[in-house]
Amino acid sequence: MKRVLISRPMPPRTLAAAEALFDIEVRDSNKPMSPGEIRAGFAVYDGMMITLGDTIGSEMLADFGRPRCKMVANFGVGYNHIDVAACAAHGVTVSNTPGAVTDATADIAMTLMLMTARRAGEGERMVRAGQWEGWHPTQLLGLHLSGKTVGVVGMGRIGQAIARRCHFGFGMEVLYANRSEKAVDFPATQAPLSEVAARADVLVVATPGGDDTHHLINADVLAAMQPHAILVNIARGNIVDEAALVTALQDGQIAGAGLDVYEQEPKVSPGLLKMENVTLLPHLGTASQEVREDMGLMAVENLRAYFAGDRVPNKVS
Repeated sequence: MKRVLISRPMPPRTLAAAEALFDIEVRDSNKPMSPGEIRAGFAVYDGMMITLGDTIGSEMLADFGRPRCKMVANFGVGYNHIDVAACAAHGVTVSNTPGAVTDATADIAMTLMLMTARRAGEGERMVRAGQWEGWHPTQLLGLHLSGKTVGVVGMGRIGQAIARRCHFGFGMEVLYANRSEKAVDFPATQAPLSEVAARADVLVVATPGGDDTHHLINADVLAAMQPHAILVNIARGNIVDEAALVTALQDGQIAGAGLDVYEQEPKVSPGLLKMENVTLLPHLGTASQEVREDMGLMAVENLRAYFAGDRVPNKVS
C-alpha cells in the first residue's frame, strides 16, 4: 500500500477516502509545512497531498535525482506555491482541484462586492459597538450595484462565474481583461486592463497567480480607476501591490476594497486594518463543507489514478 502524507487536517470524507486506498499520515498542524518537512516528505512518502502555503521550490528537490515521492496532489486550484517545472524535472507529477472551487469562490467575490459597496462591515461594527442611534436618511450611504459596470481581470472558470452572477443577478455591464477573447453565454466585452480599470465601478481580480501576474494590479491600474470604484481580490494576494493599494485608499483614488487574500498572508498590511472602507475576510473562498469535501475527494482521486497507472484527471505537470 502506498504511503501518503496529508499536510493538514482534512474533512472526514477526504480522510476516509484516502484511508481506504493508502497508508496515510496526517500532520496535526494547520501551519504550512517547513522546507525540512517538505524534503522529508519527498524522501519518505510515495505521495503527498499539500495545500496553500506548503511551498515546493527547486532547492528542495536539488538533493534528489528521483525522489521516492513522485506524486503531489495539491488541495486547491492555485498552484503557484509549487515549482512545477522543477517537479517535472525530477519526475514528480503535480495535480490540482479545479472546478470544485468555482462557484464557492465566485460567491465570496459577490459577498465582498456587496459588503464593500453597501458598507455592511462598517455597519455591523457600528451595531456591535452600541453606536447605532437609529435609521436616518444619510446614514452609511454606499454604492448601488444594480446596473453598474463590473470589470473582471481574468476570465477563466471563476472569472466567468463572477461575471455571470453580475450580469444575470444585478444587470451589470461586464468588461473583462484576458489574454484571449472568451465565448460566453452573456454580453461581455474584452478590453485592455487599463480601459477595464477606468470604466469599471467594481474591479474584480480573478486571474491565476504566478510570476506573470505578480503586481498586475499596481499603482498605475489603481490610478486609472474611478474615485467611487472598489477593488475586489479573490485570486492570489501578490497579484495586487498591497502597498500601492493602501496608498490609493488613503489618497481617495478609489472608494474601497474587498479582500479575501493578502500579499503576505496571513499578515495583513496595518494600513488596511485601520480603514473602515475595506472589507477583510480570512481566505474564505472555498470555505464550505461541501466544497472542501469535493476538493479533498478530487485530490484523492488524482492520487489514486496516478498510482493505478491511469490518466491523472487534473494533472498540471
